[in-house]
Amino acid sequence: MTSTNDIRRSFLDYFGGAGHHVEPSSPLVPHNDPTLMFVNAGMVPFKNVFTGLEKRPYTTATSSQKCVRAGGKHNDLDNVGFTARHHTFFEMLGNFSFGDYFKEEAIHHAWTLITKEWGLPAEKLTATVYHTDDEAFNLWRKISGLPEERIIRIPTNDNFWSMGDTGPCGPCSEIFFDHGDHIWGGPPGSPEEDGDRFVEIWNLVFMQYEQMAGGERVDLPRPSIDTGMGLERIAAVMQGVHDNYDTDTFKALIAASVDLTGVPADEARRASHRVIADHLRASSFLIADGVLPSNEGRGYVLRRIMRRAMRHAHLLGAKDPLMHRLLPSLATEMGAAYPELLRAQPLISETLEREETKFRQTLDKGLRLLEVEVDAIERMSQAYNDSANVGFDQPDAIRFPNNAPPKRELSGEVAFKLYDTFGFPYDLTEDALRTQNITVDREGFDKAMAKQKAAARAAWKGSGEKASDEIWFDLAESNGSTEFIGYTGTSGEASIVALVKDGATVDQASAGDDVIVLTNQTPFYGESGGQAGDAGMITTLDGVKAVVSDTSKPLGRLHAHHAKLESGTLKVGDSILLTVDAQRRDRIRANHSATHLLHAALRGHLGGHVTQKGSLVAEDRLRFDFSHPKALSPEEIAAIEAEVNAQIRGNEAVTTRLMTPEDAIEAGAMALFGEKYGDEVRVLSMGAGDGKSYSVELCGGTHVRALGDIALLKIVSESAVSSGVRRIEALTGEAARLWLVNRDDALKSVAATLKTTPDDVPSRVAALADALKKAERELADAKKALAMGGGAGGNGPAVETVGSTAFIAQVVDGLDPKNLRGAVDDLKKQVGTGVAMLVAINEGRASVAVGVAGDAGQSAVDLVKLAVAALGGQGGGGRPDMAQGGGPNGDAAQDAVAAVRAALSA
Repeated sequence: MTSTNDIRRSFLDYFGGAGHHVEPSSPLVPHNDPTLMFVNAGMVPFKNVFTGLEKRPYTTATSSQKCVRAGGKHNDLDNVGFTARHHTFFEMLGNFSFGDYFKEEAIHHAWTLITKEWGLPAEKLTATVYHTDDEAFNLWRKISGLPEERIIRIPTNDNFWSMGDTGPCGPCSEIFFDHGDHIWGGPPGSPEEDGDRFVEIWNLVFMQYEQMAGGERVDLPRPSIDTGMGLERIAAVMQGVHDNYDTDTFKALIAASVDLTGVPADEARRASHRVIADHLRASSFLIADGVLPSNEGRGYVLRRIMRRAMRHAHLLGAKDPLMHRLLPSLATEMGAAYPELLRAQPLISETLEREETKFRQTLDKGLRLLEVEVDAIERMSQAYNDSANVGFDQPDAIRFPNNAPPKRELSGEVAFKLYDTFGFPYDLTEDALRTQNITVDREGFDKAMAKQKAAARAAWKGSGEKASDEIWFDLAESNGSTEFIGYTGTSGEASIVALVKDGATVDQASAGDDVIVLTNQTPFYGESGGQAGDAGMITTLDGVKAVVSDTSKPLGRLHAHHAKLESGTLKVGDSILLTVDAQRRDRIRANHSATHLLHAALRGHLGGHVTQKGSLVAEDRLRFDFSHPKALSPEEIAAIEAEVNAQIRGNEAVTTRLMTPEDAIEAGAMALFGEKYGDEVRVLSMGAGDGKSYSVELCGGTHVRALGDIALLKIVSESAVSSGVRRIEALTGEAARLWLVNRDDALKSVAATLKTTPDDVPSRVAALADALKKAERELADAKKALAMGGGAGGNGPAVETVGSTAFIAQVVDGLDPKNLRGAVDDLKKQVGTGVAMLVAINEGRASVAVGVAGDAGQSAVDLVKLAVAALGGQGGGGRPDMAQGGGPNGDAAQDAVAAVRAALSA
């Protein structure tokens, strides 16, 4: 038997050997098509190549592309498990020509591969062409030798492909495999074509025309080829089975499900095992590609898929979470082809187990409510049947309007309660009732949803929120939240859902306008949790160019791009390319991750009382506020910085998990200041120490993939913010390096000035400081000596008797006010018992000190106040034996002396 892995490998090897570039599968989240929730076809990653927007270094390619169809217009979810060929996740094999080869080579490659390389019998194959495509018809005749009756002309759009209302388009040629007359059905185009006998295995699209807006169709200058072959379908053909779920990969997964549940995959339980196997693949690959379960957007679709599988696990009687225990089987089957599945296995396993544990807590309650409602519906149906049997005109009959049977329909209100209270997605409720032939009142469900939204709006208006925020509430209500796709990339296409100019919504904006652009999805991070919003560019194929200076996050769920439109016109509904300034984002990410490491280091060195009190994560710096009662010592700062840099050098990968806030905190995660947490949070783990992660915190920001991306952390300051709150400011990466370079340059400049080496600067500066202190002391002593009369041998101020008090006074220039009291003490020694006064004049101002020696009967405070008033000042004070003050009028120094003299003579 040829395994699915063998088929995939041989397909890629064949086209690789034929000169095609072998392109790895793109992630399931498309960044080049805002109209798609998930990649749903092999050509999606090449869309911009086909339209000419993107150039690649090759003109032919081949791939095995991961695809999901479980949301939007491409939604196969309801059929999965109940048919032979419906899947949520599937692989699309394809070969592509971007203006290189065309129909003849495409048909030749297809026929050669399936008949010569793979050995499928030609008599089992049928081809179709678009009814007017004579060229393809003749090429099939020439290359395959198929008889004309097995080259069927199809006049419908099934055999004409288009990318949209305008753009590339062209006829198709499909290849069908005949499973044999034991299965009902006829060839394509026949009345029995909906049967399962003839199965399409390959579709060759000939991109030949461009559909113009006016309806005209013109030839493309470089016709191209896009083909798609479902791997699951061709595996069934090559493994000799009719049902995709009987192929090796699905058989292995179903066998694991049977083994773990102990329930055979018989007719009664076959659908449940198939649902689990299919949804395990879809859930695991979506999580591996960065989608995590949530209540909106892609995350909600993932949750629907997961919960549908989990309900079927419950139907099989699984007592404990099942899906994460099936993951090793999936990794064994598909991990070699898709290594991302192996890399993300711990995250996938944890997410599956957590989600199933959480859902099981409400599943039983929801199912009991559903059983009560179903029982009521069944009783009404039975009552109708009983009345019909006895006759509606009989006394025992229950009266029904117009004798019409009651609807076998679950009310919309009950369906909404299941959704709102118990987490049952609407389609899960439908799925649970389908085997009982009961429908769900969708209109009633929608009305209940609208009623809840109206109540939420009324509550918001009464909550005191700013009136200016009402526009954002309206936009969120009408368009839903913006889906952030920036955890895994810095560019992506999006559709404009609203434009806001001068506080009001507008339909379009023109060059020169300052406008806020809202989109359905974005790679731009909106400012929150201390992290600055992203900046970058908005562009379109029509030449529109807008510079995004900032991204905010109104209501915590919209991403508002603040842009200046430089050229062109933007309209609501336009598709645009959003490109984040990646270098700026990288600097912000490094600073944000560094705050986590800094937080852990602070707690480790200072104690568990340290908690974050605020932060700023900008492109050029980081700021981190934390609780601590005193300043950090230089030794503590050095140790914290060294520990963070050791973690950076360790270059451990940064991992992300999704948990409830309660589970995260119970598991040891730190909640960060400023973040608003919903039902689920992202938990960031980074670094290593003592057998566990160095830092585990709740955070919705963007972060480095590995700690080595931070490169370097340098703490540049530590200061007080308020009582009990300290602040560290730091730099990372290139900013930290430049800071150190500038410091080094400054040190070298100082060394050159001092005529020494940088290493000897500390000792040289210390020596100079000692010499300066000595000189300052000598200068002070000299000035004091001058104040006392010119130094040794000089004539100092004379002691005089004023009234009955001995008095000595002196006016000097340039004496430092700090030395006044010491000089007055020396004068007091001369006066014995009495009053000493000294006035120092510096740059026009005067300082005065008065000392009282012995029992002179005077107050130095009272006297100095008189002197200060004469100098044009106010106040002055000290002790009764020594007081000091000053005034702005140095020219009145003698007046100050006279004022004291007058007081003593009174």
